Amino acid sequence: MATWEPPADVAARVGELTDLELLHLVGGDGPALKGNLEMAKRYNATPIVAGRLPARGIAGIAFTDGPRGVVMGRSTAFPVPMARGAAFDPGLEEQIGDAIGVEARAQGADFFGGVCINLLRHPAWGRAQETYGEDSHLLGEMGAALVRGTQRHVMACIKHYACNSMENSRFWVDVRIDEADLRDLYLPHFRRCVDEGAASVMSAYNKVNGDWCGGHRHLLTEVLKDDWGFDGFVISDFTFGVRGSAQACLEAGLDVEMPFAWRVKRLGRAVRAGRLDRARLRDAAARLLHQQDRQARRGEPARYVSEAVASPEHRALAHRAAVDGTVLLQNDGLLPFDPAKVRSVAVVGKLAAIANTGDLGSSRVRAPEVVTLLDGLRVAAERHGITVEHHDGDDEDACAELAARCDAVVLAVGNTFRDEGEWVGKDGGDRTRLTLRPVDEALVWRVARVNACTAVVLYGGSAFVTEAWRTDVGAILMAWYPGMEGGRALADVLVGDEVPGGRLPCTWPADERDLPRFKRFARRIVYGPLHGYRKFEADGAHPAFPFGFGLSYTTIEWGEPEVAGGEARVTLSNTGDRPGVEVVQLYRSEALGTEPRALRTLRGFTKVRLAPGETVTAAVPLPDDGRSGALWLGASSDPADLVALDA
Repeated sequence: MATWEPPADVAARVGELTDLELLHLVGGDGPALKGNLEMAKRYNATPIVAGRLPARGIAGIAFTDGPRGVVMGRSTAFPVPMARGAAFDPGLEEQIGDAIGVEARAQGADFFGGVCINLLRHPAWGRAQETYGEDSHLLGEMGAALVRGTQRHVMACIKHYACNSMENSRFWVDVRIDEADLRDLYLPHFRRCVDEGAASVMSAYNKVNGDWCGGHRHLLTEVLKDDWGFDGFVISDFTFGVRGSAQACLEAGLDVEMPFAWRVKRLGRAVRAGRLDRARLRDAAARLLHQQDRQARRGEPARYVSEAVASPEHRALAHRAAVDGTVLLQNDGLLPFDPAKVRSVAVVGKLAAIANTGDLGSSRVRAPEVVTLLDGLRVAAERHGITVEHHDGDDEDACAELAARCDAVVLAVGNTFRDEGEWVGKDGGDRTRLTLRPVDEALVWRVARVNACTAVVLYGGSAFVTEAWRTDVGAILMAWYPGMEGGRALADVLVGDEVPGGRLPCTWPADERDLPRFKRFARRIVYGPLHGYRKFEADGAHPAFPFGFGLSYTTIEWGEPEVAGGEARVTLSNTGDRPGVEVVQLYRSEALGTEPRALRTLRGFTKVRLAPGETVTAAVPLPDDGRSGALWLGASSDPADLVALDA
């Protein structure tokens, strides 16, 4: 158990503050009613400030939301985190974090609330797009990378702590979970980001084992602050994150009520009467000032200029992230388009011609421009002498006629903010289906029937069930929500100017019955030890596409893996005539939580890029956490892709 003590200078400054000033530090600065009305019109248009005390020289915190970019202004809209999780590239994610941090500072913020690392337990979760996937190790490494990148410039907040993976019932659901399952499966990625130095943690709306997360002493104090030695500050989720007694929440370990001091401002009498321990208030204040002092020593002021926001460099980074997150799920040789065979392409579907960058809730980024798939493909096709025609898909007969007279078809289908996302009333929320809409499936069948050279481009935040139609089409690309440069990136992949670099960060089921229980608007739910690829192994079920899976435009041959020098190593050779990408994945068989069986679990990965004819040795460090178990190396979680290692 660790007990954090503030630096002496911080403790001295806190000791000079009055009770009123201490209470001011533990809540947002704006007026609650007016502020919430303004946020309803345009959320986070400017930094949301908390704890500013100019007379004491305390700047406070200036918050901007995320995670697909800076929510304020007209910022770079990067691909959603699920797409970036598909990239399996912490180095790239750190670069994205650096760009986000610069754009935040350029617009007056110093606190980024967009490191979302909630575990995807079920693909129907409406905000799946905001996290990196279903695996704790992947979440931890990608989240830590975003923390590193953003904290060159701003304080980073990880969220939503904990067990937050149901949207429609997030304000009331009680997640019941065994302590072992909590510790082994739902918390390690939070600890990884805490160990990386994250300045802040945001508590979740939901309950865990009967207690609201915003006032959960076990989570906030016993685990986070005592066990992990967290020296940052805890903020509530916005507006409804403090439930029940504000005093009880503070005493449980909450440090700041956000975005306004709605309930904590009423605690003056409790402080004066001695019912609220001043030591707890001073601890909260010290945590805030400590992180602000750390923040003041960071930064690159010369970069914090308006021209940095949505700059060409950041847009190029968004393009790279979209390419590297695109997953090629199926390909019968149709992709990339061969200009010698494909001279005309029919682009079918509304989603090809609209800006579709994710939901419209708190993560919405208002980019200055969004390149659609149709925009991008027209430019890319022209470079290769290919003509492009578009139909929005409303008239099946017209679509079929267009598809029949073109050499190939690109069919854009999937989800928008109306199907999934943060629940803001009639739109978004948890998904009602994992399949495509019936009208979209009918369109796939109709088009593929007249032109077998059909490539389906899917938009969405997590897995789809594709069994009804996937064998009818030539290729399937998962685009996720690919950001402001997504259309250009997808077009470059389709014509072969770029190679798809993504691997699945979540398992795609062939049958929804193979997934854990999920109920929209549930009031109580049990989270057990099995979900995702571990559940498929435990049940002996076969997914449509396994975790970690993704195809390439080339052939990459694997040598015989070996263990040496604390690493798993394997030689990879690109035997094709195009560049290639491989994600080498290390799994260890281990029992976690209350599940007694040893199941394969991701414990390391590395991304390798190979030029045609190139041979490289890829190395993945072995886990050093003291646990033991059989080791496996391969290209996905599918047993057919894994080779046992002799440790």
